[in-house]
Amino acid sequence: MEIFFTILILILAVSVSGIIKQILPFQIPLPLMQILLGASLAWPKFGLHIDFNPELFLLLFIPPLLFSDGWKTPMREFLRHGGEIIILALVLVIITVVGIGYLIYWMIPEIPLVASLALAAVLSPTDAVALSGIVGEGRMPKKIMDIVQGEALMNDASGLVSLKFAIAVAMGTMIFSISGVSIEFIKVALGGLLAGISVTWSYSKSLRLISRLSGEDPATQTMLLLLLPFAVYLIAEHIGVSGILSAVASGMTIGQSGIIRNAPLTMRLRGNSVWTMLEFIFNGMVFIILGLQLPDILLTSISQAELDPTVKTWMLFVYVIVIYIALITLRFVWLWLMKYISLYYMCSRPMIFSEYSTHEILIASFAGVRGAITLAGVLSIPLFLKDGTVFPCRYQLVFIATGVILLSLLCSVVVLPWLLQGVKVSDKLLQRSEERMARSIAAEVAIDSLYKLEERLIHNPEENIDSQLINEVSARIIGNLRKRIDENNDLRSMLVEDLERRMRLNALRAERSEYYHLRAQQKISNETLMKLLRDLDFLEALLIDHE
Repeated sequence: MEIFFTILILILAVSVSGIIKQILPFQIPLPLMQILLGASLAWPKFGLHIDFNPELFLLLFIPPLLFSDGWKTPMREFLRHGGEIIILALVLVIITVVGIGYLIYWMIPEIPLVASLALAAVLSPTDAVALSGIVGEGRMPKKIMDIVQGEALMNDASGLVSLKFAIAVAMGTMIFSISGVSIEFIKVALGGLLAGISVTWSYSKSLRLISRLSGEDPATQTMLLLLLPFAVYLIAEHIGVSGILSAVASGMTIGQSGIIRNAPLTMRLRGNSVWTMLEFIFNGMVFIILGLQLPDILLTSISQAELDPTVKTWMLFVYVIVIYIALITLRFVWLWLMKYISLYYMCSRPMIFSEYSTHEILIASFAGVRGAITLAGVLSIPLFLKDGTVFPCRYQLVFIATGVILLSLLCSVVVLPWLLQGVKVSDKLLQRSEERMARSIAAEVAIDSLYKLEERLIHNPEENIDSQLINEVSARIIGNLRKRIDENNDLRSMLVEDLERRMRLNALRAERSEYYHLRAQQKISNETLMKLLRDLDFLEALLIDHE
């Protein structure tokens, strides 16, 4: 019963966080609001405490969120920027682990080198979810956001794999060698990608069979889709490869396959609604849980630091600031170096970094926000070594990682909106022009298909439809399509479409109200009401989607 109440409180907290954000007299990003709300719930007066299990956290929240991000990621753009993403998600992670690891080892001598590398490994992944919550949708320039999101999808795996190797060396279960680590990393990464693709491919084949057996049951198919990221993650982890990369690969495979495109309309509508709700809840819970852990982490770390004569409490805060500055500086220097290499050594096929100005490099640097993966990673460091002794300086590692998460969020909240002032995000006129062009071409194809259908209906004796009626209906539909082609570049057509959409929506809402009135008068049954309302919802969703 206690677990049930805890889940209800967390869901309520996620829902309330959005309301609190709206009524506050000042702007605060939703992730930061949820962290503060979680920290307030963990205050001793409320007494809401959750034992944080990193493995359970990674299993419950990370696979569906990464699956959804992979699903929404355009494969063509991801592959086009594949080199840039690998440079940030793999090469920069390795440089961060080594560079920041040795900086921590030099700055805090009491922390062993292996523990320093483990801390650097958990600090290397970035969090695109927190970044979107800070800057908002559509506020970041596309050429930066595409790279940052792609990097965040992939560097979770490279950071956690690096952490796994560091812990294995510290526990004495593995002897470090560059060749051994490189081979193991390639095996884990490629294995995770292949596992995600193969399991999703098998799922797509079985889904068609299930659809034939169960009929067009959207609830069953939506639930199977919901279970897919968890299945992919568990299978990949069971065979010893990256579950995180398998979830990403699964989402991308779903997005590129015809599974969703060819699914029944009811499944597409319901699936989109379910995933939108789950994304909101899961994202919110991640930051609420992060906030719930903060008071206990801070109090425990400070109390242990006071008992340790070799450590001064105030120095822990200094370490957090220095390490965060080092992370931002390293990221800025690396991006600037990539721009320089692209301009002078890759003239034939320069990377997108060559288009970045110094101002945009600064934006991309502060966009490297640390989040939930960092917390889960540092809390997964074991309490004891293999011989039973305490893991060296674990409380310092946890405190520093938590401090860097908070500092990166706070700095990004302050710095990014300021840096983004006056930055041109996208050319809306170009986007509208592309949309009109696509609608025009699609209308021409639709007209051709209608002519062919008209011929088949007229010459098919089984249809038994009057040819005059076929011509009349066809002419009316084709006339509307030709109007879209003829007025492709006319602004008046946009006004006409907008006015027509508003009138249709008004009519639909009036119809919905009247259906309820008829049901209240008992002129129609509840089953009839539900069917009529469902049809109106489909039409309204179509109209709103084109607003």
